[in-house]
Formats: sequence, structure tokens, C-alpha cells
Amino acid sequence: MIKYKRIIIKIGSNVLAKSDGLIDEQRIAHLTDQITQLKNSGVEVILVSSGAVASGRGLIRVSDRCDAVAARQLLASVGQVKLINIYADLFAKSAQLCSQVLVTKDDFRDRIHYLNIKNCLEILLQHGVIPIVNENDVVSVTELMFTDNDELAGLIASMLNAQALVILTNVDGIYNGNPAHESSEVIKEINGKGVDLSAFVVQGKSQFGRGGMITKTHMAQKVAQLGITVHIANGTRENIVHDILSGDVPHTCFLPQKVTSGRKKWLAHSETAATGVVELNDGAKQALSSDKAISLLPVGIHAIKTDFRKGDIIKLVDSTGNIIGVGRAEYGADKARERMGQKNQKPLVHYDYLYLQ
Repeated sequence: MIKYKRIIIKIGSNVLAKSDGLIDEQRIAHLTDQITQLKNSGVEVILVSSGAVASGRGLIRVSDRCDAVAARQLLASVGQVKLINIYADLFAKSAQLCSQVLVTKDDFRDRIHYLNIKNCLEILLQHGVIPIVNENDVVSVTELMFTDNDELAGLIASMLNAQALVILTNVDGIYNGNPAHESSEVIKEINGKGVDLSAFVVQGKSQFGRGGMITKTHMAQKVAQLGITVHIANGTRENIVHDILSGDVPHTCFLPQKVTSGRKKWLAHSETAATGVVELNDGAKQALSSDKAISLLPVGIHAIKTDFRKGDIIKLVDSTGNIIGVGRAEYGADKARERMGQKNQKPLVHYDYLYLQ
């Protein structure tokens, strides 16, 4: 029944929060029971959990004078303590040990920090601990924030070479129309990065979370391209984790494409960390779009749009500004300008450090 050895399970705010916005401890208990059963069957589980702000709402009243950012910091700081204690107490009933891992987007921009987090999660799994990962909402504000925890879960799944990512939300999956309409049905399988789901996805964010279904679909397609199966399902259903893995519940499954290297998985989520922008000519764009393993040579560069240093992540764009991919620069912008358009030069981005959209 279970074909995965390592699974990332992301639980959204609309699953953990009741209609009044407060935390639903009964639902958390039901989910932790399922996760414990999964772990006892030999599957490694990493939990990405929202809910800190919802937990905080039941503990403290926010002054009307607080702005939105300060209020979120207050609720998250107080609520994260309660949330992790709920998880710890529930897992302890089954003799399971869990840990707390709080991260910001900035922690993943640098390859060294990225590997430090990866090593931390790996050592926890080796010792039978269930890592509970959440964005550190106390310090994650404005540009430091993930789009939502879906983005974080996708990054963790790629980082740890998981076989599957399960996203639990408050709907049954991706519909082929408005979920409120009786004629709409859940799309059971999505295969291929070229599938445009924008026409099917209803705009808008979830009631208590930051993200919406569009961000979920974009992230799911990216993760599936990296060789990881993605399931989007309704976390408010009974026994949902078990039923997803046994195929007994309606939900959307993004089928995995080719498996890629760990470096490329890191680069796939590094677009927002890019410091430089390099415009390619049509020949380079066409060459990189082929099935051949090709590095970016200076002869294919049309312009250096913004400066960067050796080792920086840079965006590769076409003449209209559309992003082609991201990569790690083998040398800085000054040398790139000197070599631009020349043949027989060292690649600006080696194929091993190049991720194409």
C-alpha cells in the first residue's frame, strides 16, 4: 500500500484552525495519530506545519494599535510555543519524539546554510525524530517571507530527496472549475510541466493562511518536475493520510517527472535569491531549450542587466525579460562583460549548476 520511504506532509492553517480562527486540537490529534502509524510502518515523515498564529489567537488579545506585521509577530511568537507543545504531547502518547525547526527564506539563499539545514533534518531522521518545520514568523516579514508554507514544504521535499509531498488543505484538490459548482470535478492526475491550470484555479487566498490554490499548483508542478510525487488533498477528512496513500480518496496527484540532482533541486527554488540578471541571445535560448546537457557560454550572452559576484545565483532571461532559468555564476559580472559574445571561453554557468524553467 505504501510505496514511499520518505514523505513531507504539509498541514495548512485552514486545516488546523476552526471556523473562529482558533486552533483545532482534536484535528491535530487525529493527524498525529495517522503520522505515527505511518512512521511505525517504516516511513520517514517530515511535518511542515502552519498554525502558530492561530494558536496565538487563543492566548492573547492583540491591541488595535498594532499594525498587521506587529500583530502577526506577536501571535506567532506566543502561539508557536503552544503549537509545538501540542505536537510534543500528542506524539509522546505514542512514544514518538518530535523536534522544532524554525526557518526563514534567507536561510535557503546560501548553499552553505542550505546544507546546514539539510544536515540537521537528516540527523533528526536518522535518530527517529519527527521534524516539525515552520516558518519563523517572528522575524520573517516582507521580503524575508516565503509565499506560504507550501513553498517551504516544496523546498524541504526537494532538499531531502523525498519521494512524495502531501499538501493538506481544506478542499479535495484541484478542480476543473469553481469548486462551489456541482458540475466541477477534482482533477485526479496532472502529468507534465506544460499543463496550464490557471483557467481551473479560483483566485483568492485561504481564510487563515497567506497562500491560495494558484501558489499550490505552481509549487506542485515545480516539485513534480524534480521527480517528486505531489498529492493535494482535504486535510479535514477522516483518515486522510492513510486514504491518500491507499488511493481511496478523491484528490489531485501531480505525477513525478525525471529525477534531478541535489544541486539542481536547490537551484529550482532559488529564483528569489538571485542577485544578477543576464540576458541571453536567441541562439543560447534555443540551445538551452534542447534536450542536450549544455552550459551557458559567454558567446550566448546578449547583455548583463545587473551586477553579480562569483558564486552568486543569477537569473537568465530572454530578450523580452521572460525567465529561462537560474544558475550559479562561475565568475563575476565584470569578467562576464569582458567575455560577452566571445567563443572558446569558460562557461558563465556550468550545466551542473543550471536549472531551466
